[in-house]
Amino acid sequence: METFVETGGPYRLWVRATGPADAPVVLLVMGANATGVTWPAELVEALAQRYRVVLYDHRDTGRSTRAFDEHPYEIADLAGDAVRVLDAVGAERAHVVGMSMGGVLVQLLMLDAPERLLSATAFATAALGAGLAGGEGAPPMPDPDPRLLELWEHLADERDREAELDWRVAHWRLLNGDETPFDAEAFRALEQACIEHSGTPRNPAAHARAGQSGLERGDELAGVKVPFLVIEAPNDPINPPPHASYLASRVPGTKLVTVRGMGHALAPAVVPQVTDALLEFFAEHPPA
Repeated sequence: METFVETGGPYRLWVRATGPADAPVVLLVMGANATGVTWPAELVEALAQRYRVVLYDHRDTGRSTRAFDEHPYEIADLAGDAVRVLDAVGAERAHVVGMSMGGVLVQLLMLDAPERLLSATAFATAALGAGLAGGEGAPPMPDPDPRLLELWEHLADERDREAELDWRVAHWRLLNGDETPFDAEAFRALEQACIEHSGTPRNPAAHARAGQSGLERGDELAGVKVPFLVIEAPNDPINPPPHASYLASRVPGTKLVTVRGMGHALAPAVVPQVTDALLEFFAEHPPA
C-alpha cells in the first residue's frame, strides 16, 4: 500500500506499508535528508514476514513535499509527522525504529507520545541534549569525523545525476566506517533507487538547515517507561562510542546491543545482525 499523508500544513508525506495487514506495526524512521527507501530491502522484507512495516519520506525528501525555503520548520516538528503516519495507517501503537536523526525523533516520541509505542529502538544516533542533538551545557562527546564535516560543506551543491551519485557513494564510504568492507556497488544501486523514487537527484539539505530548538530534553529521558533498545555501532564516524552507551544510560531499563563492525550505515554485512536484534526485541514486547 502506498499513500500520502497530510500534515495539516503545506507538507504531504509519502508512505508505504507492507506485510500482513493484521500484524503489529513497525514504523521505520530514517535519518536526515534521506528518503524512506534508504532502508535496505532485505531488512524490510525480513520484518514484513511477521509485521506490518511502514516507512515514509520525511518532508523535503523523496516524494514528500519539498518546501523548506518557503515553509521552514524545526527538527522536532518531524516527530509529529511520525504520529500522523501512524494515524494514517490506523496503528494505535507500533514498534518504532529510528536511525541517526530518526533516533532523535524516536526519543521525542518516547517523551511526547509514549502511548503510541509498543517499543522504541534507536541506533547511529545521539541522545537528546548531547552531540548533534545538544546545545548549551551538553556533555562532552566525540565530534563527527573531520572528513565528514568537510564533505557536508558540499551537501547542497548543484551536481548532475552522475556527479551526485559519485558524491553520495563517497559519503557512504565514510559513513560505513573502516572495519566493515565497503560495497560501493550496493550503495550506488541504493542511491540510484533513491533518485528514481524521488524523481530528482537534487538534495535540498533541508534538515541540515532546520532549527534545533526542542532537542535539549535529555534530562526528561529518565522518566521514560517505553521498552527501549539501543543498537551500538562501534565504527560510527558521526556518533562514535560512547554515544550509544550514554544514550542507553539515560533511559532506565534500556537494552544495549552491539553490532560489531557497524558504522553509520546499514551495510549488507550488518543487516542480518540488525534484523535479528530487532526481531528478538519486538518479540519480547508484543501487543498487550
